[in-house]
Amino acid sequence: MTIQPATPQHAPVIASAVMMAVGDEICNSFAAPDHTVDDVHRLFTHLAALDDSQYSYRNTLVALDDNGNVAGVCIGYDGALLHPLRSRFFEAAKAILNRDMEGMTDETSPDEFYLDTLAVMPQHRGKGIGSSLLMAMAERARSLGKPAALLVDKDNPKAEALYRSLGFIYIDDRPFAGVYMSHMRLI
Repeated sequence: MTIQPATPQHAPVIASAVMMAVGDEICNSFAAPDHTVDDVHRLFTHLAALDDSQYSYRNTLVALDDNGNVAGVCIGYDGALLHPLRSRFFEAAKAILNRDMEGMTDETSPDEFYLDTLAVMPQHRGKGIGSSLLMAMAERARSLGKPAALLVDKDNPKAEALYRSLGFIYIDDRPFAGVYMSHMRLI
């Protein structure tokens, strides 16, 4: 396995990873009432191909298996850049899904490096790829002098256990897409 920066050609798999990470309920909510999950994939593919969105390939590391296939994806960025990066999401959601998403609360703080998305393809799970991606992205956070932070769904104790095993600690609860999640930081 090799971990490397993503390229624009990885945009479709980055989109799939984002959708896998946020889950079917949120993806269906983004699509409703007049669009499909394929439209949501098109939205995230567009955002992943941009240089300046929170889901940009520039903010993404990919884990490649021995055949060069993407086995996992991790997206992270400086929390101080959330608003300018997320403005591209708002624009694209309006253009592609006809959805005004601008009322969203901030999922990160300016004083942290936010690990937005972690997804490992099902056939590669249980091999340490998620841990490797997280620690590689945490290294980016350290280079900026900021702690790595993330949100984890309270209904996903397996993910929370992984984060705790890597040194993340619970900070507080934060809303994301209408659901309160555990906010954790690597101290």
